[in-house]
Amino acid sequence: MIYPSKLIEDAVNEVSKLPGIGKKTAFRLVLHLLKEQSTATESLSSALLSLRKNITYCKECHNIADDHLCNICNNPRRDPSILCIVEDTRDVMAIENTHQYNGIYHVLGGIISPLQGIGPSDLKIDALTRRIPGSTIKEVILALSPTMEGDTTAFYITKKIKDFNVKISTISRGIPVGGELEYTDEITLGRSITARTTYEH
Repeated sequence: MIYPSKLIEDAVNEVSKLPGIGKKTAFRLVLHLLKEQSTATESLSSALLSLRKNITYCKECHNIADDHLCNICNNPRRDPSILCIVEDTRDVMAIENTHQYNGIYHVLGGIISPLQGIGPSDLKIDALTRRIPGSTIKEVILALSPTMEGDTTAFYITKKIKDFNVKISTISRGIPVGGELEYTDEITLGRSITARTTYEH
């Protein structure tokens, strides 16, 4: 693509580094910012700079926060006896959007992936093992993606906390609502059979 300006080309190259944004989309966004009032671009730049400089992580759960405690850990109406372990902040948001969970979280910051050079020491697993003893936590929910890496991470965490006096559970895995059995992969279908539940009217 030939750009009318080196400044536009540089801006497009930077915007296109964002996930899911190609050069054409980046070019449209850059042109949009040029058409807007300069205050719009300044506000965007200011918000992004403030994000990088001021964002912090909760000292308890390691979720993204504005202060030393996130809104969830700082909420007295949450149930501190149930701890949900997730990979990252996106998973916290996904679970929160269901409005079905009222416990607290522990964000690992990733999952064990030898191929990507991510080991247990790169995650917040040690912080988890220090957090449980002496706390009011009675149940730990492993809410990790049903992948090889997610299962490896869940297995490792289970070994690390099995001697603590807590119940260890995992989120259900099975056929999605509206899904067809014939299009479901064998592993998911098999897990759905073995983890079957009592039918309720």
